[in-house]
Amino acid sequence: RAAEMADNILEIRHLSKSFGTHEVLRDIDFTVSKGDVISIIGASGSGKSTLLRCINLLETPSSGDILYHGENVTGKSVNAAKYRSHVGMVFQSFNLFNNMSVLENCVVGQVKVLKNCMVGQMKVLGRSKDEAHEQAMRYLEKVGMAPYVNAKPRQLSGGQKQRVAIARALAMNPEVLLFDEPTSALDPEMVGEVLTVMQSLANEGMTMLVVTHEMAFARDVSRRVVFMHEGVILEQGAPAALFS
Repeated sequence: RAAEMADNILEIRHLSKSFGTHEVLRDIDFTVSKGDVISIIGASGSGKSTLLRCINLLETPSSGDILYHGENVTGKSVNAAKYRSHVGMVFQSFNLFNNMSVLENCVVGQVKVLKNCMVGQMKVLGRSKDEAHEQAMRYLEKVGMAPYVNAKPRQLSGGQKQRVAIARALAMNPEVLLFDEPTSALDPEMVGEVLTVMQSLANEGMTMLVVTHEMAFARDVSRRVVFMHEGVILEQGAPAALFS
């Protein structure tokens, strides 16, 4: 049991979330271990995105606990920006800064999120500008966007913007990467280029939680699939077992 707990990066315990009288999540329990690729599937409105937003502390759970390496991160004393540098997130709407170049987006850092909290390489990780540039270039190259470092987001396709967003998240060297429907805002012909990057990350051992409607990705790339329905986890297990 001790060895198993040591391997867990995240533990979600009895997590619930309500907006007013509407209960969106109810008594959610699961763990995330190093190297896990977990796809979270289910109908729209089943609570998938809210679950990710709770895990990333963009929403405050109504009850329950989120443990990161055994430490509860749902308390008020937690440095949310520091935590998000370890548990990064890629959004369906890219959330790039339109007035910045591709490179600047990756250097200056993560999106403006709840309460204008910015997660950036220099601000949160204390890197020098040169170090931040080096990291940004490394990951832009990795996702095939190095030729576009000087482009502004308006000059990019949806697939290219999402690849920049993934590079920006990777530049923080997160331990876990959360993807909230990363292909749902893309034209069909652009979906493949983003899924290819994600599959490459999975093959390299990146720990990932992916809310997705891409069933082929869930079946072929995930180690585990979580099926949600009306705010609860109805089923979870290996893709082969769950899909058959």
